[in-house]
Amino acid sequence: MSLFTKVLPGEIAYSGHELSPHWIAKQTGVFASSIVAFRGPCDVATGEMVDMEDRLQELRIEAKEMVHFLGEWFEGDLNLAIARQLLFIAGFGEILGTLLPSGLRLHRKGNDLYVLGEGEPRKLSVSIVTTTPVSSLFHFGVNVDASGAPVRAVGLNELGIDVDALVKQTLELWAREWASMAKARCKVAAR
Repeated sequence: MSLFTKVLPGEIAYSGHELSPHWIAKQTGVFASSIVAFRGPCDVATGEMVDMEDRLQELRIEAKEMVHFLGEWFEGDLNLAIARQLLFIAGFGEILGTLLPSGLRLHRKGNDLYVLGEGEPRKLSVSIVTTTPVSSLFHFGVNVDASGAPVRAVGLNELGIDVDALVKQTLELWAREWASMAKARCKVAAR
């Protein structure tokens, strides 16, 4: 049970359409459970929203630049997909928390991360999970440059974070976690 991870080259805009079955396979040629990362602007119109609360409020997601993590698994249900999403975000937050400037800290509220320490909390990320007839998917977008965000937000550039190093560490952590889960599953004795 392996997990394919890759940083996709170039700039790729995220519109919400990418959260669809086999999008990763179309980009990589790999048909397997996967997580990819890519950088680019984010502009998700209300009609592309998977989050029904946001859609009913006619919200949109927008940022000049984000690092996007997109995961797809060809197993499991929506509950398992949500658990994967939250574990991924917690791992990302664990890494980022060690890199933040003095006086700042991360706060996770559900599947969103906020930076605390200078006035009101500033939103750092967005995330959503969905299922399709063949897979479950998640998108986790982290502001690099939060310009244009419709809420009080912050980006990794403003925090002085090396985005490429953070992405690499995050994908490596998730690959290790995935391998650890696979081993744990296989080493349990039946009773």
